[in-house]
Amino acid sequence: MEGYDLIGDVHGCGATLAALLEKLGYHQRGGVYRHPRRKVIFLGDLIDRGPRIRLAVDIARRMVEAGEAHIVMGNHEYNALAYCRQRRVGNEHAWLREHTPRHNRIIKETLEQYRDHPSEWEDTLAWFMDIPLMLEIDGIRIVHACWDQALIDAFRRDHPDGKMSEAFLEQSVDSDSLAYRVLDRLTRGSHIPLPPGMEIHSGDGFTRRSFRAHFWARRPRTYGDVIFQPDNLPNDLELRPLDEEERNRLSYYPPDEPPLFIGHYWCEGIPALPAPNIACLDYSAVKFGRLVAYRWSGESCLDANRFVWVRVPRDEQARPRPWEIDFD
Repeated sequence: MEGYDLIGDVHGCGATLAALLEKLGYHQRGGVYRHPRRKVIFLGDLIDRGPRIRLAVDIARRMVEAGEAHIVMGNHEYNALAYCRQRRVGNEHAWLREHTPRHNRIIKETLEQYRDHPSEWEDTLAWFMDIPLMLEIDGIRIVHACWDQALIDAFRRDHPDGKMSEAFLEQSVDSDSLAYRVLDRLTRGSHIPLPPGMEIHSGDGFTRRSFRAHFWARRPRTYGDVIFQPDNLPNDLELRPLDEEERNRLSYYPPDEPPLFIGHYWCEGIPALPAPNIACLDYSAVKFGRLVAYRWSGESCLDANRFVWVRVPRDEQARPRPWEIDFD
């Protein structure tokens, strides 16, 4: 083993994932992409939004089950599980994740692409339940959105393998529960609400009343010190001081901790390191950005020259190429 190739949010860009794997030197043998000396780690969010969701899931799952890759849970895999699971409320049943217009829109493409394959979708949901929320392996850490050591320690006391149970999933919809705090922080990161009356009209078509904040500023003082998303804050909010409650919302990952790999944050442009020991690998693939990997080969100090990427073409929905996996 030379090391790991960590791959950011695929979001259904399945043909581009195949192209990135080939660029990294992986080739199909027995229906699985393999490399003679390396393995892949997927950072979650295989599904939703993109045109080749089943292909993306199939490639990743085959690699994981063949021992050629690892994967951590993304918020979109978690959302899908909660959207499709019910719990008893009194004498009735209710969806764990409400079927609101917003939630329906997020999962729309996934459900449409699995519509004619219901048993495959149920099997995929069962596989999602087997995905750990975080990994520590060979001196590196991997989580979809935010590494919060205190929450991870609390979670591991009852889930030493890092995987949630059905009971934990059901508990996660209660905002006062540990399960909610763990899944919210690890798969979604920190959010800071905007002042009353202010909102962000995001580039993905949603209106948001909070912004995504990072977790590597030692003593942040303003909104601008922690914002980590492509959408700008309205007016001059970047200069607004963080109050004590807002600072308490934030995690902190010190520079002397092991290398950490995350996705989730919809970065744009040429991949760069946001901190010396942190690499974000989500570069807006489904918005015709880049599907990005980091080639880690044992270094304790991360190097931006180790990013590898392919641009996502606007013809991602083109017909399958001969080497693509045949689902049926």
